[in-house]
Amino acid sequence: MTKAKDIVMIKKQNALCFWNTFRKRCSMQRVYSLLVDNNPGVLSRISGLFSRRGYSIDSITAGVTADPRFTRITIVASGDELILSQIEKQVRKLEDVVEIKVLNPEESVYRELIMVKVRANAAERSEIISVADIFRAKIVDVEKESLMIELTGNQSKLDAFLNLLDGYEILELARTGITGLSRGIKDVTIIE
Repeated sequence: MTKAKDIVMIKKQNALCFWNTFRKRCSMQRVYSLLVDNNPGVLSRISGLFSRRGYSIDSITAGVTADPRFTRITIVASGDELILSQIEKQVRKLEDVVEIKVLNPEESVYRELIMVKVRANAAERSEIISVADIFRAKIVDVEKESLMIELTGNQSKLDAFLNLLDGYEILELARTGITGLSRGIKDVTIIE
């Protein structure tokens, strides 16, 4: 059994690296931003590549860009350096992929949306709203016995929020997964 002290986290080449001292293996997490043609089945083809190769997807989000011909897909994947470089090479070969970027944490902005439905009687409601206010969350629905809260931020902010809700009954929870863009204009792809 691996103990917490046996896992060491270091930053390495645009990824977080978790060394397991027991097995001597580095497992990293990397964020890829793909610009793809907005064709039917493109998300299925990309996720199918991961499935066929046995690659791990931690998170995947997709949405149409400002130009409706293209879709932006953000994938968070885990693996060692060899696997992560293979992911990039294999995805780049797909016909629908126009561009693939690795989003470096220091040069990018990541966000995730979470919606949480919490059981709340009249006495608990004000306490839960106070916690939501600290995190600048929005109350998007109120019922007699529940509140629905919406929060956007990075993963650590969302995790900290959920930790503070630990004493309350979470009825439902939905997370979108990470989406992100690189900072500034030096990395923008303009397609005519």
